[in-house]
Amino acid sequence: MQVKIKILREGTKLPHYKHDGDAGMDLVNMGDDVTIPAFGRVTLPTGIAVAIPQGYEIQVRPRSGMAAKRGITLLNTPGTIDAGYRGEICVIIHNTNPEEINITNGERIAQAVLKKCEKIEWTIVKDLDETTRNDGGFGSTGTHHL
Repeated sequence: MQVKIKILREGTKLPHYKHDGDAGMDLVNMGDDVTIPAFGRVTLPTGIAVAIPQGYEIQVRPRSGMAAKRGITLLNTPGTIDAGYRGEICVIIHNTNPEEINITNGERIAQAVLKKCEKIEWTIVKDLDETTRNDGGFGSTGTHHL
């Protein structure tokens, strides 16, 4: 699918798939080198803005390697970039470590995945269809109940 992209910062490379079959394209830090304090967070710019087609979103997701090797994840994950947004895509990075972590300019920080979004049209009813779960909530199949 063709998606328009605008480069906002000098030196920004187009997001790309690292391997055939990858679902996510790498997003990179196009801001300054930064030190994230222990258990802290920063918002980093990617140097791009996009025109997402109506009916789609871009989900910004953590990179598994950064999570496993460095304890870095994203807040608001997956982050949603709506079709109407035209500003710079930024990534909220969270350091889960008791030590500070350095992120450098040009470092891969997240993945972007284009997803189709269906619009909801609500139908008000008195009763919902029965299921085997019914109203069993979060943790209802284990020992923890809300």
